[in-house]
Amino acid sequence: MSLYNALNGSSYTDPDELEFNTIDDVIYMGMKNDVSFLVMDEKTMNIWEHQSSVNPNLPVRFLMYAGQLYDRYMTDKNIYRYGTKLKKLPKPKCVCFYNGTDKQPEEQTLRLSDAFEADDGDIEVRVRVLNINYGHNRALMEACVILGDYAGLIDSIRKNQKAGMNLEGAVDASIALMLDDSLLKRFLLVHKAEVKGMYLTEYDEEKERKLARKEAREEGFEEGREEGFEEGHEEGRKRGLKEGLKEGLKEGLKEGRKEGRKEGQHKEKERVATDMLKKNFPLAVVKEISRLSEDAIRTIAANLGIAVM
Repeated sequence: MSLYNALNGSSYTDPDELEFNTIDDVIYMGMKNDVSFLVMDEKTMNIWEHQSSVNPNLPVRFLMYAGQLYDRYMTDKNIYRYGTKLKKLPKPKCVCFYNGTDKQPEEQTLRLSDAFEADDGDIEVRVRVLNINYGHNRALMEACVILGDYAGLIDSIRKNQKAGMNLEGAVDASIALMLDDSLLKRFLLVHKAEVKGMYLTEYDEEKERKLARKEAREEGFEEGREEGFEEGHEEGRKRGLKEGLKEGLKEGLKEGRKEGRKEGQHKEKERVATDMLKKNFPLAVVKEISRLSEDAIRTIAANLGIAVM
């Protein structure tokens, strides 16, 4: 409620004014948003996401969320969608809170129409993207103290890591430095183990993705260099050693990088599928998220000793 008030210049104090309707993937397999809720006095459907990576495809995701949310809303309110009278619906407000490490503006608006092949599409979705890294959107941080504390916490963790601390130590030290009367600190201390586990898991996943990409580039370079030398040697017999090596290396590097990227992407898909299987995600969801074939997923599951359905 504090964040909603800060975003909209309102002053609600009664929690009952908020009616949460966040999508639960128990019903909608593979579809889950961070938080969505209705503010009944203002008749708004608020759909919020929190991202630590730049994602220009947010509008299409919000479109999918909104479709499911309005479908459930009309069912819950017994709204007959095929009637002859116009039925009023709460207006959608789409917001994404970004705190990744890539440089981004204070605020930007992403539009679904930017993804269309032509300019005359009949559907539009606008997503307001707010940079909530420490030092950005100061007015918003001052109006919502908890959000400001969160931004400061993440900034402190990152600085501690740069100073040489491991991630767990960086988290502990950052929480300890927070003011004792901070509501966020109280929450973190109560749920410390759960929060640290979540943060460590998310960090490890991002770290593994970066390592996989780096490894793929290195493998591609080595393969390209070897192939380049072989092709260059053969070409050198015909046109001269110098020209042959140059051309061979160029072609070899190109092919090597391509194969390296492909192998790296496949390894990343296998890693995602492995993590999801360990957490007992259904086969259909693992297949949709990892983009692997069903046979490949079943093979991974068999190696893990996990039964899938």
